[in-house]
Amino acid sequence: MSRSAFAVASVLLLAACTRTPVPPTATPAPPATPSSVAQLPGGGTTIFPHDRVVAFYGAAGVPGLGVLGQGTPSAMAVKLLAQARRYAPFGRPVLPAFELIATVAQQAPGASGTYGARENDAEIGEYLAAARRIHALLILDVQPGYRSFLSEARHYEKYLAQPDVGLALDSEWSMQPGDVPGKTIGHTTASVVNAVSGYLAQLVASHHLPQKLLVIHLFRPDMILGADAIVPRPGLAITFHVDGFGIRAVKLDAYASLHRKAPFFNGFKLFYQRDVDMFSAAEVMHLHPPPDLVTYE
Repeated sequence: MSRSAFAVASVLLLAACTRTPVPPTATPAPPATPSSVAQLPGGGTTIFPHDRVVAFYGAAGVPGLGVLGQGTPSAMAVKLLAQARRYAPFGRPVLPAFELIATVAQQAPGASGTYGARENDAEIGEYLAAARRIHALLILDVQPGYRSFLSEARHYEKYLAQPDVGLALDSEWSMQPGDVPGKTIGHTTASVVNAVSGYLAQLVASHHLPQKLLVIHLFRPDMILGADAIVPRPGLAITFHVDGFGIRAVKLDAYASLHRKAPFFNGFKLFYQRDVDMFSAAEVMHLHPPPDLVTYE
């Protein structure tokens, strides 16, 4: 689907430290072979707890859905690096990332009847190429609508089978029959997360990949039913990412109640336009525990 069509679908929803650059590539690279162990951007095979990831979130060409869509991929890469450098003094190497909404929920069922639209390969390839130019990760964010998280992960397998591409599950947009995105806050379950993580762990093992990010978005506990049953997986950095915009007290309370202990990791989202008195990098690093993943929307 074209960028313009994707933007129209997204507007419906809206209404309701850095590393050495690598050469760009316009198309996905082949998966690693058993004879060559794949590396992360800049080398190594472990993201957390070695690095701290700083990401820009959004949809291609849709400024209202996040900072990532407020310019070309190359332009946003420059701005991302500037933001990521603010985290350099805090003890861990900083790994930048694009979190691109690959499947966006929408308020109309659309031709597929799933209340969601998928980004096309050309757009994803453009963001992947831009990420590689700055030696960053690409995280594919899924707002599934009526689709399942597992089916969407399988749909993007040719990207997820690469060493620098991770996955984010945006549970707010996981709908049940009768729900409409933007009118209902969705949820998922531990069994769904475990199915996706099992699938990703198999990809990591079979393609000899480095540690892969699996991000689980939430801003209240009932968005992940039975979260205590989520299991860790070898080769995955499973990260509970605390979303939600507003005043500082609300965001602090959410992080205090939703963050997880090892072997899981934690993320924190900041909103340029919607947060009231947005936290600085230094203030984010004073959270307990300091987040492993910091995302700007």
